[in-house]
Amino acid sequence: MASANEQLNNFMEGLEKRNPGEPEFHQAVMEVAATIIPFLDNNPKYREMQILERMAEPDRVVSFRVCWQDDEGNIRVNRGHRVQMNNAIGPYKGGLRFHPSVNTSVLKFLAFEQTFKNSLTGLPMGAGKGGANFNPKGKSTNEIMRFCQSFMTELYRHIGADIDVPAGDIGVGGREIGYMFGQYKRITNSFEGVLTGKGLEFGGSLVRTEATGYGAVYFLQNMLKAAGKDVEGMSAAVSGSGNVATHAAEKLLQLGAKPMTMSDSGGFIHDPEGFTQEKIDWIKDLKNNRRGRISEYADHFTGATFHEGKRPWSVDCDIAMPCATQNEITEEDAKMLISNGVKAVSEGANMPTVNEGVEAFQDAKVIFGPAKAANAGGVAVSGLEMSQNSARISWGVDQLQEQLRQIMEDIHGRCEKYGKDYGRDDQIDYVAGANIAGFAKVADGMMAFGVV
Repeated sequence: MASANEQLNNFMEGLEKRNPGEPEFHQAVMEVAATIIPFLDNNPKYREMQILERMAEPDRVVSFRVCWQDDEGNIRVNRGHRVQMNNAIGPYKGGLRFHPSVNTSVLKFLAFEQTFKNSLTGLPMGAGKGGANFNPKGKSTNEIMRFCQSFMTELYRHIGADIDVPAGDIGVGGREIGYMFGQYKRITNSFEGVLTGKGLEFGGSLVRTEATGYGAVYFLQNMLKAAGKDVEGMSAAVSGSGNVATHAAEKLLQLGAKPMTMSDSGGFIHDPEGFTQEKIDWIKDLKNNRRGRISEYADHFTGATFHEGKRPWSVDCDIAMPCATQNEITEEDAKMLISNGVKAVSEGANMPTVNEGVEAFQDAKVIFGPAKAANAGGVAVSGLEMSQNSARISWGVDQLQEQLRQIMEDIHGRCEKYGKDYGRDDQIDYVAGANIAGFAKVADGMMAFGVV
């Protein structure tokens, strides 16, 4: 049998030939395949059924035109997509992203990651991802409403409560979900749990807004506990300033850590004294209501500084939590964090660390929680929202908080199990653990269905 490296190179050569010009998708598959191939050597039944090859090929990719009218009466045209990746263990499930960077490569990478993330939650959810190259920044509320309605006018025919259940992502919050749900209801004349992240008034779930950020900190807490450490007293660098970042900072603060940074596309702010709840609430209001820039924080709070065009990874910290976007920690950033004494990384965004950066953290024995495990809290509560919609019930905050905490603890346990078996130097490899644990459940489902 060929060596693991030879198998990986052959697999990736074929994948890149079938999917040219899709670097983000190649990166995501490469990271997973590198850990799955040794597992396949020990479990040849999956290789015989070509499970990895089938898992890396979407069930379908739908692209469509989205026409809408701006406030000046001009006709505008964008491109919408939905990647339905895998429904072996449940309906397709994954967010919608509205951002100029959206293309097939980005959505396929996100949908592929979602396959493993959703599997890790233990809930019956397949994987999908979608969106459009529409930029909501600078658009009026009416323009955003018209775009969302036009987008859903095409998307509605591909989704359903038992088929495909989208949610929000970058550029798609509660407002956008509301507009799309309203249009779906208008077209189909049905009220069903076809979207998650809905308002509480029409089938949404408590704790959904907090879930991704809180979950990433719960996962961090479990990793540190397994290593005999505690989050209390640790300093933290957090990137981003949306729901994930602000709620990660909030949960860090509640557990006794000191979050010190947040960022947006303009740069990052550093508050050496650390954020208080009052300061975090101020940032939430800035971003959610006033639609302002993070630089305004430094003008408002004494002692804070703004660093234009930079990311927060130069700040000395014990914990790094990238919560902004993909590939925001480069190899150089990882080495800088290591030299500054970082002890643990928990990814709140999707694939925020380049593969070389991940390797650098692992070589330095930094505790590293990959996105597909660490940020699964958001989709976990989306899955709980689906359950509430199906049963026509609504659970309380305490019940949902406990379910989220337990799900993240269970995800850690699954990753730890395989991470010990496929780790190195007595170190738990959470990357391998997350990939293999997520793969095994989906693979067994696919095996049960035969060749389909």
